[in-house]
Amino acid sequence: MTDTHIITRLGHHGDGIAQGPDGPLFAARTLPGEEVSGEVSGDRIPAPKIVTPSTERVAAPCRHYKRCGGCSLQHASDAFVADWKMGIVRDTLARAGIEAQIAGIETSPPNSRRRAALSGLKTKKGALVGFHVAGGSDVVDIPGCTLLTPALIAALPRLEQITRLAATRGAQVTLHVTETLNGIDLAIAEAKPFGREEMLALAPLAPYFARITWNGEPALQQSPPRVAIGRARVTPPPGAFLQATEAGQAALTARVVDIVAGADRVVDLFAGCGTFTFPVAETTPVHAVEGERALTEALVAGRDHATGLKAITAEVRDLFRNPILPEDLTRFDAAVIDPPRAGAQAQVAQLVRSANLSRIAFVSCNPGTFACDAATLVQAGWRMGPVTVVDQFRWSPHVELVAAFHRT
Repeated sequence: MTDTHIITRLGHHGDGIAQGPDGPLFAARTLPGEEVSGEVSGDRIPAPKIVTPSTERVAAPCRHYKRCGGCSLQHASDAFVADWKMGIVRDTLARAGIEAQIAGIETSPPNSRRRAALSGLKTKKGALVGFHVAGGSDVVDIPGCTLLTPALIAALPRLEQITRLAATRGAQVTLHVTETLNGIDLAIAEAKPFGREEMLALAPLAPYFARITWNGEPALQQSPPRVAIGRARVTPPPGAFLQATEAGQAALTARVVDIVAGADRVVDLFAGCGTFTFPVAETTPVHAVEGERALTEALVAGRDHATGLKAITAEVRDLFRNPILPEDLTRFDAAVIDPPRAGAQAQVAQLVRSANLSRIAFVSCNPGTFACDAATLVQAGWRMGPVTVVDQFRWSPHVELVAAFHRT
């Protein structure tokens, strides 16, 4: 049965939500205030037809948007998306009992994503490389993508060549691509075994890739891929986490450096390859702590070849199972913490007991776990400053943020 419904709000995944007779109904790519019609299947309207559009509805800038699942909010104006993402942070913190001041949002420009996980499908006629269709497993080729950097888009034909080599007929491989200073770093996963035939076929592609890793094993390296982090040049492990855009990294870094300015010694928790370690170390000694050994080794190698930095020490440590205790935190008067989506409950519980820490720069990619960690700090007497929202994943529901905490 087809009926009409009014979209009242967006959920955290970006789907519009209407009130049905038996509970909420979800409709992708709709906006609050819109009247939509369509068959209902369970709690979803799979193919909503817009009867009355919102004034915030715009023409999608990407020609692939109708099928591609790489973006989910191109039908909404930039102003709407910015307000919605800031509202997510504000409302999530409010539910944790924190009245937050939102300092604004830093949104990365189009065609600035330097890191992505693409899917490659081998077909009868060749290969497709791109993102999955919205809500499905088919692959959409994306030559006109408005998300990826021009260098990654230019690499798509060669990624198709590699897909034909790496995948069996009808199967998919995952292509982790990162644009670096000296070429594209490619890590291929779910590929068929690598042998002499594959090695010979890859050789002509060497000029186009800094490094190719095949199912976790080195396959080709023209030169070690390097990314700029402050004054350091770092070679990340294959497929390693990096900030998705240079603009997003710059926005987060500027706020973190401002928060810890004037500190005598800083501890950088969940330091990764040194995203914040190196910029902070331009003025202050830093102890970097990271759970993955490969990331720590990349950070140390970057440190050993950098100049003009204060002392950097590094430690491999699982901060979930073995957080740094208050007696060991006495060496520091400021902390930077950038946990994964799971948050940092165990480590935050120790930060609130530290005697010497006076400020914390807290970076998060998950407003929900950030709200829990922030509530722990606030309840222990720390004051949270304004929150800056950072939107590196333009046109997606993903939200990142950075905030300062000071001991009251």
